[in-house]
Amino acid sequence: MSIFINKQTRVLVQGITGKQGSFHTAQMLEYGTNIIAGVSPGKGGQNVEGVPVYDTVFAAIEEETVDASILFIPAPFARDAAFEALDAGVKLIVLIPEHIPLQDAMDIMAYAQKQNAVIVGPNTFGLVSSGSSKIGIMPNRYFVPGPVGIVSRSGTLCYEIVGHLTGNDIGTTTVVGLGGDRVVGLNFIDVLRRFEEDPETKTVILVGEIGGSSEEEAATFISSSMKKPVIAYLAGRSAPPGKRMGHAGAIIERGRGTFESKVKALNAAGVEVAGLPNEVPAMIKKILS
Repeated sequence: MSIFINKQTRVLVQGITGKQGSFHTAQMLEYGTNIIAGVSPGKGGQNVEGVPVYDTVFAAIEEETVDASILFIPAPFARDAAFEALDAGVKLIVLIPEHIPLQDAMDIMAYAQKQNAVIVGPNTFGLVSSGSSKIGIMPNRYFVPGPVGIVSRSGTLCYEIVGHLTGNDIGTTTVVGLGGDRVVGLNFIDVLRRFEEDPETKTVILVGEIGGSSEEEAATFISSSMKKPVIAYLAGRSAPPGKRMGHAGAIIERGRGTFESKVKALNAAGVEVAGLPNEVPAMIKKILS
């Protein structure tokens, strides 16, 4: 059983006629994602890869039932596009763009909470129910079904770890990219809670990085509320204080969010932390054996 999405999830692509939107629509369709409509103002009546295009989300929902939307929208306009989807009743929104203005991101999260909707991102690679559906930009070939759930703040690190798992004949249930901006929707605890409830997920990999306190908070949750084994990999071991490393959220400030503090918290919760991504498959095999 996957979490958040499955093969039946009906997906809308906002910004479908743009270069990124059209390319990733083709990739998602190839993976098996049930994309039923796209939105691009002024392009209604066209189609992309056989997917009908509408001028607005509301025009799309008059014709189709929409469960989730993915946004390939420039950051300055992402707030309006997200609000349009939320107003139309879409309950899962994947925000691909990075550097959405901070106040806009806060507005999106607050309105999504009011609408009882889930936001993935921004600055995320999306999420995938392996072998069934992907709503995102991750490479298709690595995401094969298996017993491991993954939740990650980093896209490239997640791809690397999934690639190592696949190379060792280990697949995944669901993989979720939280996003790298300062303000994001889903957090580690939201996803860990769902993995703990999912009978097909036997173990979980947490991919974190320096900055903030989300890994420490996850460690507290793991210690108190999870029976399934969790392992972790953390990026940023050698990052100097005060320097951002790749993501807006990956910055050490006033002694908070250091690599050492995160490892200490995770170890105290019984979570083994891998030194290198290629160490992860052996750790998983040991747990599953």
